[in-house]
Amino acid sequence: MSLARNIEFLRHLPKLRRLSLLEGFGRGARRGIRSPLVETEGFGTNPGDLRMFSFVPDSVQPAPALVVVLHGCGQTAAGYDLGAGWLMLAKQYGFALLMPEQQASNNVNGCFNWFNPQDSKRGHGEASSIRQMIARMVSRHKIDANRIFVTGFSAGGSMTSVMLATYPEIFAAGAIIAGMPYGVATNAREALIGMFQSPARPASELGNLVRNASKHRGPWPKVSVWHGSADRTVNRANADEIVKQWLDVHQLPSVPMSEGIVDGYPRQVWWNADGETIVESYTITDMAHGTPLGTADDDERYGARGAFLIEGGISSSYHIANFFGLTAGIPQPRRAAKSAPRAVTEPSPKPHGKRRRALDVRAVITRALTAAGLMK
Repeated sequence: MSLARNIEFLRHLPKLRRLSLLEGFGRGARRGIRSPLVETEGFGTNPGDLRMFSFVPDSVQPAPALVVVLHGCGQTAAGYDLGAGWLMLAKQYGFALLMPEQQASNNVNGCFNWFNPQDSKRGHGEASSIRQMIARMVSRHKIDANRIFVTGFSAGGSMTSVMLATYPEIFAAGAIIAGMPYGVATNAREALIGMFQSPARPASELGNLVRNASKHRGPWPKVSVWHGSADRTVNRANADEIVKQWLDVHQLPSVPMSEGIVDGYPRQVWWNADGETIVESYTITDMAHGTPLGTADDDERYGARGAFLIEGGISSSYHIANFFGLTAGIPQPRRAAKSAPRAVTEPSPKPHGKRRRALDVRAVITRALTAAGLMK
């Protein structure tokens, strides 16, 4: 879709003025920082042309867990790791870390192309590249194939949805921060509608998008969903749609089984017949588009404030690691349903925003499109 047609489309969106909040989105990338992350080349055919970074602590457990972390637009693997604190958590609890990184040659603003059919289908593009990276980590570091997890923010959150749907047999659980449901966009127009308006869909339709993404028929990954209530970049209603999607996949009721407050924020929970939490959802009240930071339950601070890394009094990375079963420091079962370990093989083909500037419609639209990964 051409920029001119996108501009014409966006002019008719009722929330166009809110696009001014996207000014500066994609800035603040921490490029060139020194990081313990190690780059691996030649990990596979790499059809998505991504870069592979990883970290394995000296004190790693035998048959360690693996957490795949996907950065947002305008961020790098090292920059998002520094901000969200995943390397610190890996050191503290003895698991391995994989951080794929987008290249400017794929997307001018460093966004994973979560909406592009060529990159969001099993065995294709960026999804396949990430899958190949996981296979490399499993073979090289003797990763426990039953304890592989994925999380991401914004475009990385949307790509997390892609990975959970297209390779559900690989992941024990995933966590989506300010992302989109799987399969709701296959082009620029649909992606923009989803980001800004998030039309409600029937639960069965959303669930079928996941079920049709692979031949897998269960068990399915657990899912944790995080979103700021004041997010003007990715509509908060997308969190509800993600929850709806995975409740349908897991055949769980729409009404939460438990509701409570964690570090001052609402949390909804759904569990299975064995009492294991399968889906959870956090709403970070009054928070804009970002990954929430705070002091964790172990009294440590993981990460540091930066662009789209927001102090909110709650450590999302720690709580996500806890949801993955990693913070006890000892291996935990993949899920209540018992099954033989699966071999992992190479696949076949509270913050407040700054004062708004005067609205330059064309410039704002251009930034919105690149921020969303819709222009290359």
